[in-house]
Amino acid sequence: MNVLEITVRVNDVKGNQMAAKITGTFTIGDTTFKFTAIAFGRIGGHNIGAKVSKSTEKSLQKLGYDVNEVIDTLQKNLVTGNIILPEGLSRDSFADG
Repeated sequence: MNVLEITVRVNDVKGNQMAAKITGTFTIGDTTFKFTAIAFGRIGGHNIGAKVSKSTEKSLQKLGYDVNEVIDTLQKNLVTGNIILPEGLSRDSFADG
């Protein structure tokens, strides 16, 4: 099984270390899609639930991607910090460590 390569760019984070709403984009190949996510910290570690729109789901399917695999990979990148942050936003503002 091939590992899905995506680039995740966070555009904005509203909230704090307990709970934050994240908006951004992710790129697969030459195509960029929007996402939103809710990040929860502290008790039991980090947990992030990412969502994409129905139109994004359809576009991903049309390109031959498994939507669940894409969302799983997106969430994993967000949890592990494998992301690009905008200038002026530090990971400390919404994540532990």
